[in-house]
Amino acid sequence: MSGRILVINPNSSRSCTQGIDLALQGFRAPGLPPIEVTQLDPGPPAIVTWRDWFGVAEPLCRLVEQEAAAAYVVACVSDPGVDAVRTVTRAPVFGPLRSAVAAALARADRFGIIAFGDPSLPRQRRSLQAMGVESRLLGHIPLNLPMEVLTDPVAPRAALVAAGRRIAEMGAEAVILGCAGMAFHRAAVEEACGIPVIEPCQAAVALALQAVIAARPAQAERQAQAAE
Repeated sequence: MSGRILVINPNSSRSCTQGIDLALQGFRAPGLPPIEVTQLDPGPPAIVTWRDWFGVAEPLCRLVEQEAAAAYVVACVSDPGVDAVRTVTRAPVFGPLRSAVAAALARADRFGIIAFGDPSLPRQRRSLQAMGVESRLLGHIPLNLPMEVLTDPVAPRAALVAAGRRIAEMGAEAVILGCAGMAFHRAAVEEACGIPVIEPCQAAVALALQAVIAARPAQAERQAQAAE
């Protein structure tokens, strides 16, 4: 198995993929597992509807079957296909939403989410219900901006900052950016609203790094035994 972590954007937006890759630059260092970012070219321009969400599961499974990795991250903040992908690989598979919620709750009692759009809300709420943490959600604000606007380094900044401030004013103690296309704006939103802002792909990759590094002693032991 390859020692890399493969991050898969399940939509076909090149600018979204580039934003994810840039957000993960600080997680690359000598001695750490390499992180590669790719995208699902047959995927929709964005994961908007339930049909989009269900539709990427099989293509994701096929891609994972073809691309060996030590861990996988499905880089969409409604965790599409994560459970399906886990059936075709023994490597750990991480969803950014669940990872971001875990990161937020490690730092705060209550959190808010800035969502991609109104259709994202029921999918994200379902995940929160499955995790048993829906009551910890305080503020769930959709931006309803097109992906090409959301990934622009300037155009969505004011809307993101306003949403982050509204969530902070509601009493939340952390904010989750609810779309991978928002990755470029994490630091600016955090500075503006004064509470921690969680970028979900970063949260998922942090868990993937932990899983891969923790597995190294067992792998080394197996290799030593095989060499005897």
